[in-house]
Amino acid sequence: MRPSTGAAARFASIASATCATVILLLPALWNRFPILEYDTGGYLARWFEGYLVPSRSTTYGMFLFAGWPLDFWPVVILQAAAAVWVIGLMLRIYRCNQIPVALLAIVAALALTTALPWLASELLTDIFAGLAVLALDALVRHGDRIAPGERPALMVFLAFAVSTHSATYAVVLALALLALTVAMVAPKWVPRLGVARAAAALTLGAAMLVSTNYAVGGRLAWTPGGYGLTFARMLQDGIVTRYLNDHCPDPQLRLCPYRDQLPLNADDFLWNDGVFNKLGRFAGLDDEMRRIVLGSLRDYPLMQIKAALLDSARQLTAVATGYGVLTTIWHTYGIIERYTPSTVPAMRAARQQHGELGFAAINAIDVPAAWLATALLPILAIYGLFDAEFADLGGLAATLTLALLGNAVFCAAISHWQDRYGSRLAWIAVFTVALAVWRAIAVARRRMQPIAKSGLRFSEEIMRE
Repeated sequence: MRPSTGAAARFASIASATCATVILLLPALWNRFPILEYDTGGYLARWFEGYLVPSRSTTYGMFLFAGWPLDFWPVVILQAAAAVWVIGLMLRIYRCNQIPVALLAIVAALALTTALPWLASELLTDIFAGLAVLALDALVRHGDRIAPGERPALMVFLAFAVSTHSATYAVVLALALLALTVAMVAPKWVPRLGVARAAAALTLGAAMLVSTNYAVGGRLAWTPGGYGLTFARMLQDGIVTRYLNDHCPDPQLRLCPYRDQLPLNADDFLWNDGVFNKLGRFAGLDDEMRRIVLGSLRDYPLMQIKAALLDSARQLTAVATGYGVLTTIWHTYGIIERYTPSTVPAMRAARQQHGELGFAAINAIDVPAAWLATALLPILAIYGLFDAEFADLGGLAATLTLALLGNAVFCAAISHWQDRYGSRLAWIAVFTVALAVWRAIAVARRRMQPIAKSGLRFSEEIMRE
């Protein structure tokens, strides 16, 4: 007895999603262990150390903790599955799922041209940045195209995604506020009910983060930010050096004796063994960094504006895959060895820990693809205003353009520009362009059908004559 068409379609859908998930896990499978990054240890340590640190979400830390007994494989499997789910949802929303292999084809293309499989295979929050933006677009503008049972699940997912990193929360919040403004003026463009769903998800995300911070650190608080990251950015831009040169000697500035020893690289200052460690890191220098940051904003406003604009422009082009995925990530190794010793044998056997990872060939593809797709987004957004066939994709392109700009400004101004911040969002630009190409092919075929039929009729008439 042959299976029904419906059963066959469901089987094809499940098989496609499963294969797509495996594709996104290929880096981890090849490595024989989930990919580690500079900051992995900082997230993992939150549950064990019981206190809050700047820019390390306890929500994601507890997610890592839950995957520890199985060598963290549940974490990357869920990350990859979430990415496949959201991508599949977007294919349905934008009517690009007419054939069963559409999901598999799109995911395979993204795996070959973007950082997506590395983000999914990595023990880091970055996979959720792009997925959060796509989930927001789906909830706000296309809630009517999502199954009723799927909408609550997407809202909970968005809440978790924004809780994993303050930058992700900030970008999504800014987009939601802009959507609210548009909804008040032109509800046909942005449904108010969609904005309400986004607001509920953001509220739930804030509650998740505050709750896990209380569970870990014993206090109701947001993830600490402090002034350390902004100070490091100003140090890299030369602003801190100017401030110290203008104000030293000053007995209240502990950095004065070290002003000639400060590295002019934000990561070197924060994460390498040097002056920052010697003077007590965030806890020991927070007041002084606060004074210098605020004083620099007051004393050098034009210098600050110029630096912010340049850093934002650099951030837009900094999209290389693999930032922080190195062999020499001693802090992460130390955290894993101290708190999750059962995973150490598998970690040490991984290819990453033997120096076998390299991204030169990968970035020869990923970087040009990201640049081209980012440049095409505003063009697609404008084109959607004039062609009804691409109006919905034009709206998506406009949303993602604003997300990329917001991410660049926020990360470059509050922290400092780096490839990690760009690559975690660049793949959604490539994804959107892929949707536009898919739509263009479908539209071209549909528009060619009358011509083909006319040609066929003409041929038949000729044959009859």
